[in-house]
This record gives sequence, structure tokens and C-alpha cells, in this order.
Amino acid sequence: MKLEYAKITMNRRSVLRGASALGVAAALPATFGSQAYAADGNTLRVRSYGDMSTMDPAHSVGVVDEEIHGSVYNKLIQYKPGKEWGWQMDAATMIEQVDPTHIKFALRDDIGFTNGFGSMSAEDVKFSYERIIDDATASPNKPDMGSLSHVEVTGEREGTIVLNAPFAPLWSIALPYITGNIVSKAAVEAAGGRIGTDPVAESGPYLRSNWAPKSKTTLTRNPDWKGDAPAWDNIEILPIDDENTAEIGFEAGEIDFTRVSLGSVERYRAGVPNGGTLIENPSLYYLWVGMNLDHPKLQNKKLRQAIQYAIDVPSILEAAYFGAVEASTGIIAPGLAGNRAKGLIAPEADFAKAAQLLEESGETNVSLTLDVINKTTFTTTAQIIQATLASIGIALEINVLESGAFWESGSNENLQLILNRYSMTPDPYYATSWFTSEQAGIWNWEKFRNDEFDQIHKAAAEETDVAKRAVMYERAQDLMEESGAYRFITHEASPVVHSAGVIPALRPDGLGLYRYFGKT
Repeated sequence: MKLEYAKITMNRRSVLRGASALGVAAALPATFGSQAYAADGNTLRVRSYGDMSTMDPAHSVGVVDEEIHGSVYNKLIQYKPGKEWGWQMDAATMIEQVDPTHIKFALRDDIGFTNGFGSMSAEDVKFSYERIIDDATASPNKPDMGSLSHVEVTGEREGTIVLNAPFAPLWSIALPYITGNIVSKAAVEAAGGRIGTDPVAESGPYLRSNWAPKSKTTLTRNPDWKGDAPAWDNIEILPIDDENTAEIGFEAGEIDFTRVSLGSVERYRAGVPNGGTLIENPSLYYLWVGMNLDHPKLQNKKLRQAIQYAIDVPSILEAAYFGAVEASTGIIAPGLAGNRAKGLIAPEADFAKAAQLLEESGETNVSLTLDVINKTTFTTTAQIIQATLASIGIALEINVLESGAFWESGSNENLQLILNRYSMTPDPYYATSWFTSEQAGIWNWEKFRNDEFDQIHKAAAEETDVAKRAVMYERAQDLMEESGAYRFITHEASPVVHSAGVIPALRPDGLGLYRYFGKT
């Protein structure tokens, strides 16, 4: 089979014309623009890229839930706002790692749960952590807890976290992130063992007072909170998929804090409307094209490799990201142990090699589908991929999905190619967690199964030598790329803007820690 191939050249304008034809402009929440949202001095209005799905930390889908959970629940420790990754006390008055597998803690005596469920105790910590690792809970966040064995209760507010093996990410993931949220044992058991979209008992500085699906989540001050008083009486979180859409709201004075598109950074560098401020942050996100190894059309490794070599990452970065971000070498971002200096496949497409691999595969008249979330950046990326694959004779249909449908598509057995983007925490363990064999069909949508990868994931989490961990994680990403199921694209960046009346409290990657936001 002889194929004609050529470098695809597309500019942003031509791609967006096509994106408009696909109808990918993200809609604002129904209430957005229907009333004045301008800051009134007591309410902070922020944008989230997705809508809340659950109030149960055991079943949280990620940062869109954690933005809420982190304000209405407490953890032993929370991330510390600033430019460097670190943590600070929250529910704990004392926490100490006494040896590689034991961490002692003591709780504050002034934290109570709402709805009459009493004071927070060490039993609540034990229940919260152990239900994450209990197979009966079926928590997708179980990997975050690593080698947790159990929690020993040694007093009403004292206990010891016991690990089966050393777990390096305990302090960077397990305790200060999703799985660290402490829920009321009595409240959850009274609810039948699982929390739905309404909280059963809260303890943090805010309470989730209202949720209008796809429109707005409202947090209000907890009148019984005994810690440092939050600056804002209310926080309204608006789910808006598209940064460009959120910018319209920000510039109209209807949003106080939002991530902005990379295409707007240059404009905001020259001046932010209404006296606002631009903050530029590195990002831990990772974007890639995945291929479902279980799908009949993708069983041929040569075909998968042809797709890898035919995707031109620089074209994507120019058209979808305005050339403002760098190509990634894997799932682990620069600055973290295991970031590869370069991948096995160069970012630039090699169309000659792609055509050769396709010919060697013996596949003809190849037609595939690519699932993508309905967001301009991603649909633009999808169109670049569609064009480059067409240049070697592969027909690609773009399947544009709204947020809810997209995040359910991982369990769809008909899934073929997926343009996916995951959030990250400051430890490489969090990246590899989702691609183990046990995650196949849960978060591992490619159904990638590799014994060596699984062994590396486990061993690297127990390794405390940073240099040794780095080598192990580099090898893990080699294995992913060698499978032919992955084409790594970028880690993006995290530019945000905030209004003049807001003092933001941000993680080093630009994500907001809303409970700590101040005001001028």
C-alpha cells in the first residue's frame, strides 16, 4: 500500500472555523448573566472547569469535587498556599512520622460535625481512611492511600496511621488531598454507608448550602467553626468548561477568580480589566491521546504505532495552545522525580515512518473515532489529529461530548481513541496510579496492562531515594509509550486572573484553595 503524506499546516483561525461547525462553544451556567454577580464584598465568585458530582470523598472524581470538599471537610493537614509545595496543620494539632510505617497524630478538640453528629474523633479518622481502602467501598481513589494498613485509635483524639510498607507520597497526596478528608463515621453509617450529592455532616469553615446542577454551588460560613474565620461569607462556584467563556464573565465583573486561556495571556500581561491581576503558574496537568487496547480495531500494535508517529504535537501546541506551552515527554511533569528529558518518540510527527508502520500493519481502509470533551482547546486539538491521521490514510471521526458524558465514556466498551487530560498532585505516584492493571476500565481507559509497570508503581512508592525513584518512573513511562497506546502532548500551564478585591490562596500549580482566600 502506497500512501501520500505531507506536513499538515493549520492556523488557529481555520481550526476555530471548523470548531464552530462542530458546535463546540461551551455554554455558561443557566444563571450566568441573568443577574448581577459583581462582588458585593461578602461573596466570592469563582469558576470551576466542571460541576460537582458527589459529596463523598471516597467517590470524588477529582479536583472539581475537592474544591468543595476542601472547604467543608477537614484533613489532618492541608496544602499550604504559595509557590513551593508544602503542608500545614488543619484538624491535627500534632502529626509525626515516628518510623517509616507509623505516623502518630492528635486532633484539635474544637472541631464538630453538623447535624448533631458530635465532635471529630480519632474513630472518624480511622473510619474515613479505612473505608477508602475497603474493597466493599469500591473507591476509585484507593490508590491514593498506597500502602495504608489501618489506623490504630489510641485515645479519643489520638491515633497512629499504620502502613504495610513505606509510602513516600503520604505527605504529598494521601493526607492533604482527596483521601485525606475526614467524614463523620456516625453520619455516613446512618446514610447507609455512602454520601450522595448532599452532605450528611460537615466540619470545615464553610458549609455547602446549595447546589444547582450545572449552574452553581454555594458555600456559606459555618457558624460553629472555631478556627481562623474565613474572609468571605459566601463562595459561589460556577461550572464553566471553557476558559474563553469564563473570561467574558470575569471582564464583565461577574466572576472574581478563574483560570484563563493561554491565548489570552499576552493580552492580560498588558493589563487586566477592572484592576485585576494575572498570575502565571506552571501546571501538573497532562494531556494525551490514548487508544483502547481492548477494542477490536486497535489490536494491531503496528497500527497504534502508526498513529503515534502521525500525530504532530508542535502543530497542536501552535493551533490549540498559541505556542505558549511545551510538549510533554510523558505523564510526569518537569520538576517532579521521573520527568523524562525526552520521550521515545519525538514530538514532531514522522509521516514517512507512520506510513511505513501502517503498511506493515496490513490494515486498510482504517476508520476510527476519537472521543473529546466539548471545549475549544480540545476540539481544536482533535481537528489537528484528524488532519494529520488523514494524511496517512486513516479516517478519524471526532465524537464531541459534554462534560458528564465524557467522564462516563471510560467504561464504554466501544471507546476507541480518547483525548484525555488528568489533574495531578506533586508526586509521580499519583500519575502512575491510574494506569495500573487494576485500574483498567476505571481510570485506565486504554486498558493498559503491564506486569512490569505494576511492579514499578508499587516499588517506586516505597522508595525514599529520589534519584532511584526517578529512574523507576522514567522506565514506567517508557513502557506506556512502547505499548503503542499513548501519544503524550503537553502539561499545559495554569494562568489565572483575580479581581481587585481578592487575595488568592493558590497551590503552586495555580489551583485555588478557596477556604484560605482573603479580600482587600
